[in-house]
Amino acid sequence: MLLQKDSNPALNTVTAYGDDYLEINRVRFRTAVSFTPEGPIRSLELKAPADIDAALLRGLAGLDDVRRDPLAFLDDAPPTLPPGAPEVVLIGTGSRQVFLPPAVTSALLAVGIGVETMTTQAAARTYNILMSEERRVLALLLPGDPKP
Repeated sequence: MLLQKDSNPALNTVTAYGDDYLEINRVRFRTAVSFTPEGPIRSLELKAPADIDAALLRGLAGLDDVRRDPLAFLDDAPPTLPPGAPEVVLIGTGSRQVFLPPAVTSALLAVGIGVETMTTQAAARTYNILMSEERRVLALLLPGDPKP
């Protein structure tokens, strides 16, 4: 399905998708991918939603770069996010929505980053809307099931 006729070449935009592919900036991918509106599109070696773990999400969101003050909890201050950290992470789990275990998403939620899981097609559409609103969004999209 074609999503957009015109796209801003400076921003990563989902331009189409099908049962077994994603098209970003008119380039077709048949693997899982992760991207933000600006920056590289990363191919990932994920085959199923069960392959997504907490370490992967922390790394994609840039949380591994955050230095933690062991006494910060005394200040009741919200955690400090790295520059450019996403407001929300959209996870497209293929042709079926699969919820991730709380242990996988808890690190992002604890610092105020929203995590939404949905079908890849819904995540692609939602990503384009949030991106066009200039929101800091990170997409992690698994392709749908290939046609038999």
